[in-house]
Amino acid sequence: QLQLVESGGGLVQPGGSLRLSCAASGFTLDYYAIGWFRQAPGKEREGVSCISSSDGSTWYADSVKGRFTISRDNAKNTVSLQMNSLKPEDSAVYYCAADRRMYAYCSAYVLRYDYWGQGTQVTVSS
Repeated sequence: QLQLVESGGGLVQPGGSLRLSCAASGFTLDYYAIGWFRQAPGKEREGVSCISSSDGSTWYADSVKGRFTISRDNAKNTVSLQMNSLKPEDSAVYYCAADRRMYAYCSAYVLRYDYWGQGTQVTVSS
């Protein structure tokens, strides 16, 4: 059974850092484009970052560019999202997702992804 599990969320003060991890079971993440999304209360789910499986290219939303970094750890079969200089507006439930097409370019669009984790809460507050 294909499964994604996020971890690493929590409560952090503005300006702090968190590292989210997306672990896979049942498939090898390296073959698939992986996206990180977030959803705040009352708002639509939005793309934060993604990493392609075709060439390793990455994408970041303008709101997180320069602060967040996405990376793969193939040995651990995980994809991480390093989040620095966190702001209150970064607070949301963060989800990772996988596009089931192998060797694809990643996308910021929710509908492109087939497998989703359960989400991890990130709260940025003093």
